[in-house]
Amino acid sequence: MEALTGISVLVIFLGIIFLFMILYFVPIGLFITAYFSGVKTRIFKDLIGMRLRKVSPQIIIRNLIAATKAGLNLNISMLEAHYLAGGNVSNVVNALISANKANIDLEFDKAAAIDLAGRDVLEAVKMSVIPKVIETPLVAAVAKDGIQLKAIARITVRTNLERLVGGAGEATILARVGEGIVSTIGSSSSHKAVLENPDSISKVVLSKGLDAGTAFEILSIDIADVDVGSNIGAILQTDQAEADLKVARAKAEERRAAAVAFEQEMNAEVARMRAKVVEAEAEVPKAMADAFRSGRLGVMDYYNMRNVQADTEMRTSIAKPEEKKDKDKNG
Repeated sequence: MEALTGISVLVIFLGIIFLFMILYFVPIGLFITAYFSGVKTRIFKDLIGMRLRKVSPQIIIRNLIAATKAGLNLNISMLEAHYLAGGNVSNVVNALISANKANIDLEFDKAAAIDLAGRDVLEAVKMSVIPKVIETPLVAAVAKDGIQLKAIARITVRTNLERLVGGAGEATILARVGEGIVSTIGSSSSHKAVLENPDSISKVVLSKGLDAGTAFEILSIDIADVDVGSNIGAILQTDQAEADLKVARAKAEERRAAAVAFEQEMNAEVARMRAKVVEAEAEVPKAMADAFRSGRLGVMDYYNMRNVQADTEMRTSIAKPEEKKDKDKNG
């Protein structure tokens, strides 16, 4: 009797496990929900087949029900293929429903491609309906009069679904708009003209077609703020003047050094000439002695020559100014 009771418990336990397995592989509740929602599904080929293919029947069927109720013509194979490819089925279906309600032409294949490309297709559809405002960082530029201007722009964009796959993102839009602001301010003759008409910047930038090749369409560019910065022209002129002054000082120092070197060379040359004079004067006594020995010079001739020298030195001393005389005495 006890053995029969144990077998009964085991049978009941196995029966419960078998029932749970049947309910797992055969989601009867999901089949009933789909049937009453107007979505045709097959238990063995669709529901059980999805379990065997490791596809979540709940995600596929519930999104198919939502798409059918929204009037979209989708089938299980399309959703299952996108799921197996690693896509977000719920995001794609919700994007298709939103696009359909907003009268935006969006096919399932394109939405699936956008989703598989790593972009949020639902957010893209929302941006197509409600444009997004992007604010640029502070952009600094210099007008022709040398005054720096700092501007902030707000860019209103909406998604271009045709270029969403392979199109550039927000960073490209910000870079292009910043470049356009810099070139527009730089081409202005005066910063006052920009301050008087800041909308001229947005008109010029908007006319350049900066959204080409991007995933967005620029609707408007509005200058939110323009501030006056530094006088870059004056700063550059001051720096240039300081640089010119340093160059002039360097050249003057070069010329002074050259003059000092030349003066030293001349002093050396004078000393060399004086040495030659002393050397020549040293030869005079020798020549006179030789003249005395040879009889070409007599004693009276020598005294007459000395008298002439003394007279010449006296005349030279009288002709010198007082300062020169004092220097000679001190020397």
